[in-house]
Amino acid sequence: MTKDQVLETILAGKAVAVIRIKDAARLAGTAAALAKGGITALEITMTVPDAIAIIREMARAKAPGTLIGAGTVLDAATASAVIDAGADFVVSPIMDLGTIQACRDADVLVAPGAFTPTEIVTAWRAGADIVKVFPATSLGPQFFRDLRGPLPHLRLMPTGGVTLENARDFIAAGASCVGIGTALVDAKSVEAGNWEALETRARVLMASLASPSGSRGR
Repeated sequence: MTKDQVLETILAGKAVAVIRIKDAARLAGTAAALAKGGITALEITMTVPDAIAIIREMARAKAPGTLIGAGTVLDAATASAVIDAGADFVVSPIMDLGTIQACRDADVLVAPGAFTPTEIVTAWRAGADIVKVFPATSLGPQFFRDLRGPLPHLRLMPTGGVTLENARDFIAAGASCVGIGTALVDAKSVEAGNWEALETRARVLMASLASPSGSRGR
């Protein structure tokens, strides 16, 4: 996919599943369950053991329309490594200018992290395709509604504190998409290999985001 196609897919799906698990052996089952539940964008964080090798394998085997991204990317070298492995998008909890530039040079979508309005605008001006607002649990949906007033052109992705219950509130408040981790990728279900439970959680999330109150903020 081109970067524009990746962006369109993320915005259409409205959710990026953040997969941060300790047992890499369970990652394939987790990813498959989430995809079956309707999640099109899967973010494998660098805290997963052998994350780059896993991204390479998942990128090769992914189904049409599915995106495999890299998360918790903190520097340009790591960004280049995950891009070489086939990552469709790169996400960071921080605003590292080298990471942004490495993604721009490779024409790969990048979503750096920011917290304050100044940081968010700085990240956008540096070339962010989407700005990850982190940790969103400290801000809440009203922050996004307030920010969209003077800055309606920004594409924002709240991450950290997003749940199945409040995800659509962030979208309705003006977020372009949400990043959702532990609330979606339930640790107990992963440990038990209960893929049906993960699929159900994904379906609940996607149904919520598809509802009228979750359809704004694109």
